[in-house]
Amino acid sequence: MKQYINVKTVSITVGVLFLLLWLVGFYWSLEPDTFDVRANARTQMTSANAQPVPGYTITTTLITVADTLMEKPGGYLSNDVMPPSVFLDNMPSWEFGVLEMVRDMSLSMRKDFSRSQSQSVENPHLVKAQPKFNIDSRNWLFPSAESQYSEAIDYLGQYRDDLADPTLGDSQFYTRADNLREYLKQVEKKLGSLSQRLSASVEAERVNTDLAGDKSASNSTPRPSSIQTRTSWWQLDNVFYEARGSTWALLHLLKAIEVDFASVLENKNALVSLQQIIKELEATQQTIWSPMILNGSGFGMLANHSLVMANYISRANAAIIELSELLNQG
Repeated sequence: MKQYINVKTVSITVGVLFLLLWLVGFYWSLEPDTFDVRANARTQMTSANAQPVPGYTITTTLITVADTLMEKPGGYLSNDVMPPSVFLDNMPSWEFGVLEMVRDMSLSMRKDFSRSQSQSVENPHLVKAQPKFNIDSRNWLFPSAESQYSEAIDYLGQYRDDLADPTLGDSQFYTRADNLREYLKQVEKKLGSLSQRLSASVEAERVNTDLAGDKSASNSTPRPSSIQTRTSWWQLDNVFYEARGSTWALLHLLKAIEVDFASVLENKNALVSLQQIIKELEATQQTIWSPMILNGSGFGMLANHSLVMANYISRANAAIIELSELLNQG
């Protein structure tokens, strides 16, 4: 009887513990909502008693996007080594997608947006902030990823404060068409890669076009003329949530660009093109009603969430390429 009670007690305890961990893991896996970049920037301006200046909305949005990784339910999970977060993979993939967009924007701010010409001096705050975002996202000790990202956010805050201070001239943000175009070229490559990986959820034969357009081009090692591509079944949901995190972050950054680069976009008659890109990215954030990411065949009975996401991303990427060409015109 005593042995039976002990086994029963242990079983109930394990069951309750498992249920609690599952509930916590479910809560921590909920994706953050989108936010209004204009209202967010106005709130920061009011609290800091600052005036709107070029770059303020973009910098504030970048800070908020990065800060969301630290402040969302469960905090930053990618480098956790304890349950339940160690068993989660969707949210860490989402975090990595967001982080990749944060890295791209911080790099563009350091080498393009904050500099007037190629021979100009880099902003000291951005010089310190940008490398700290590049630490391994899974580092958990000495130094931890969270500590480095938090320091980077602080440096971005100092850069933003200097932007809004009319007595300081060292920190600048230049809203020029060529600067924006350089950033969009980075985004093109990132979205193109995500689209290919998502499309590979269904096995397909892809013609090798690596050297197309240049007769004298060559590559390091020979590759076949056609390649069979398919994302591993175990990685499908990870790729999907990485894409969802990337598009969540990019959506906010492009909305901020719509504010700070309004005059440039209107001058190039390209504002509507950016707004169309934003519409496509908003579609990637629709509610997922399925309890799991499905991988039906192209025209099969089941949905293929990866192909749906790839469609929106491809459309957004095509529009970004067109926008980049518009900015390049006189």
